[in-house]
Amino acid sequence: MCGILGIVLADQSANVAPELFEGAMYLQHRGQDAAGIVTCGSRGRLYQCKGNGMARDIFNEQRMANLIGNMGLTHLRYPTAGSSAGSEAQPFYVNSPYGISLSHNGNLVNSLDLRKYLDETVHRHINTDSDSELLINIFASELERFNKSRVNNADLFSALEGTMKHVRGAYACVAMLAGYGIIGFRDPNGIRPLLYGERKLANGKSDYMIASESVVLKAHGFDNFRDVNPGEAVIILKDGSKPEFKQLVEPKIFAPDIFEYVYFSRPDSVLDGVSVYHSRIEMGNKLAAKVANFFTDKKITDEIDVVIPVPDTARTSALQCAVSLNIPYREGFVKNRYIGRTFIMPNQQERRSSVRRKLNAMESEFKGRTVLLVDDSIVRGTTSKEIVQMAREAGAKKVYFASCAPPIRFNHIYGIDLADTKALVGFNRDEEEIAKVIGADEVFYQDLQDLIDCCKSDTIKQFEVGVFTGNYITGVEDNYLQELEKIRAQNQRIRDAKKGLSVDACIDASDMVDVKAEVDISIYNRGDYA
Repeated sequence: MCGILGIVLADQSANVAPELFEGAMYLQHRGQDAAGIVTCGSRGRLYQCKGNGMARDIFNEQRMANLIGNMGLTHLRYPTAGSSAGSEAQPFYVNSPYGISLSHNGNLVNSLDLRKYLDETVHRHINTDSDSELLINIFASELERFNKSRVNNADLFSALEGTMKHVRGAYACVAMLAGYGIIGFRDPNGIRPLLYGERKLANGKSDYMIASESVVLKAHGFDNFRDVNPGEAVIILKDGSKPEFKQLVEPKIFAPDIFEYVYFSRPDSVLDGVSVYHSRIEMGNKLAAKVANFFTDKKITDEIDVVIPVPDTARTSALQCAVSLNIPYREGFVKNRYIGRTFIMPNQQERRSSVRRKLNAMESEFKGRTVLLVDDSIVRGTTSKEIVQMAREAGAKKVYFASCAPPIRFNHIYGIDLADTKALVGFNRDEEEIAKVIGADEVFYQDLQDLIDCCKSDTIKQFEVGVFTGNYITGVEDNYLQELEKIRAQNQRIRDAKKGLSVDACIDASDMVDVKAEVDISIYNRGDYA
């Protein structure tokens, strides 16, 4: 899960960087690990600033002044294999052919085959473990086939078609060709969201944007927008002339990742025609029915005194759940907004200690009450366990815990680093066992079909739900899962070694040699300049 954004301004004398930065603020929830902006001027020179951290920390006034040009890209990174190396911050850049930058949201599941192909067949060097670097190099190798001094839209579409035939997995991308324009494209299953928008100007011209969520488009006045279709691409030239769309490959089963609606997207976004806010309202209704069914022979208002959300994503569902159950809704946890998402923390101990830094329980809302806590999901269970304990310490008589999502029993392979499978609290456990692990009196999970019903529309009948079922939309991915867990384990060992912690003596010594660099070979990186 990452945030991506691309903008072309019709006025070629204007600088797009301020709008790219403001857009990053709207997408910050999609990735807090690293941020990057690359811009391009009329002569084709690229200007880039990127680094680890929040966008507000990386892009100060002086750095922004150095980002010149009327078109550019933004990327907010969430590391999908647990790496936080600065060298894997995006956008990525390759100078040949033509100068290409790319921001990618998703995960490629055939990365081993791609790495071998790039090395042995087209002889392109890969400098990181990021599959986004694989993707940009596949695209570059397809463009090289034309062997021309300049390319046109037809060439770009042909190269993108070849790229889509090589890569497999989830990808929503925005790329920029130096001195030419920006390109948006989406995988044939539409797993990750991507939207295109137009902003009409008084002089009759238009500015254009490609983004991960509709909220960015609306906030910037791009009111004429639509989703980029699965397997489709759009090219927007640097002069702001009318964009060209093309369906490059036949769409496969249209299956957006349902986690976009459960957790990751902002509630004020509309993705593939589905309101995230309204889908979460329906999750609250369905969850209320599940809870009420558990107390069939009892009056539920005698069993539960209050419904309390776990901030922030679950608020919409929790409020609707309370309304449906006719039980009072209260804000029992106060959130420290200066602490990032807990599951993004690099290790389990840091996650555990960060929960209490992030949330504080108000005793007045818990003392002497039986509470129903509502959260969007339960992943490792670490956060849930701490929250239940906080509720008990605040005086709760009983603590019921409800999840808007079904039990997460399998790894997520399309761009969300939830955990290794064995670290998931739902792995090989039933609901009663999960309740014991997190310390709740009872756990209520949303039924999978109910969750699907909350999010589906006339155009979306199916979703990517592999985290719940183990059946992934791209097929059996055993080799990729093994490689993913190997990379995560290696990254953890490297982090432990850097901290001076003991490292398992049986690990491969080579794992400790090729340590991820903090910076990459690039054109303009965040450094010590003011």
